[in-house]
Amino acid sequence: MSLYPAPLARLVQELSKLPGIGEKTAARLAFYMLKAKRDEILRLAESIGKLRQEMGLCQRCFGFSEVTAQNEDGALCEVCRNPEHERDKICVVEEPADMIAVEKSQEFRGSYHVLHGTISPLDGVGPDALRIKELLERLRDGAVREVIVATNPTMDGEATALYLSKVIKPMGVSVTRIARGLPMGGDLEYTDAVTLGKALEGRREI
Repeated sequence: MSLYPAPLARLVQELSKLPGIGEKTAARLAFYMLKAKRDEILRLAESIGKLRQEMGLCQRCFGFSEVTAQNEDGALCEVCRNPEHERDKICVVEEPADMIAVEKSQEFRGSYHVLHGTISPLDGVGPDALRIKELLERLRDGAVREVIVATNPTMDGEATALYLSKVIKPMGVSVTRIARGLPMGGDLEYTDAVTLGKALEGRREI
């Protein structure tokens, strides 16, 4: 039998499904919401409710992009629309959160490409399941001189980096890998800006 009234129990159950949130933290958040001002909680609920319908993928880099009435499918994200970002370098990352992490380092002013995963034979994920084909299409016009592979330093991340090097180098494009300033098994999303910036500065060819 639950110790919480049914509405509170439902909220605690849903909050505890979030990454890094256990039952105790979920209960603490739920109790906070009960005590908070009504309009504050309504704004939170509205933001959560609109999140999926107002977010799409950038048609160029496949990072997150805002969907508007004039832009129903996401079109281009802010980074891809920014003329200050160099077009001759592309930083390839696993997930949209990794792209945001690299931007926060303020050490890279090029373009991005989000793969949405890594090659993982054990999980049945091959190159065709990722946005690799779209990356190769972006390289065909010859405008890109360097592809920086910034996949996570894991077994799957390394396998993906090697595969990208194999298919991109014959196109005459330089392929580099961010330096090992990141711990093995770590995620770009949770790396501090200084470490990530140094890793970008020390990238090497693979």
